[in-house]
Parts: sequence; C-alpha cells; structure tokens
Amino acid sequence: MTEAIIVAILGFAGTLLGSLFGILAAQKLTQYRLVQVETTTQSHGERIRKLETDATKLEGRVTETEHDIRDLKKYHPPKP
Repeated sequence: MTEAIIVAILGFAGTLLGSLFGILAAQKLTQYRLVQVETTTQSHGERIRKLETDATKLEGRVTETEHDIRDLKKYHPPKP
C-alpha cells in the first residue's frame, strides 16, 4: 500500500512539473511571437507614414502642374 501511494505521488509530481514546464515554454513562445508582431507592425506603420508623406508631396506637385497648364492655356490659347 505504501509503495502505491509513493508511486501515485511521484506520478502526480511528474505530471504537475511537466504541465508547469509546458505552460512556461508556451508562454515564452507566445511572448516572443508578440514581440515579433509588434516589431513588424511598427515597421509597417513607418512605411505607411512615409508613403503618405510621399503622396502628399506628389499631390502638391500635381496641383502645381495643373496651375502651370492653366496659366499656359491662358496666355497661349489652343489654335482652332
């Protein structure tokens, strides 16, 4: 009877330790993945901000070009 209790306690302790180590390993992996996602998200955010800045600059250049074309048409009307 005593041996059965000792075996049961050892089995329980092994199961408990295995579960705890498994949970800790899964938590570390999850934390690592979250850091990777945050890094990627930050990188994408920086790229989007740069694209928005570039788009704003291009919009300004298009507007300026449209004004230039309008001025050219005003001073040099198209020939019929």
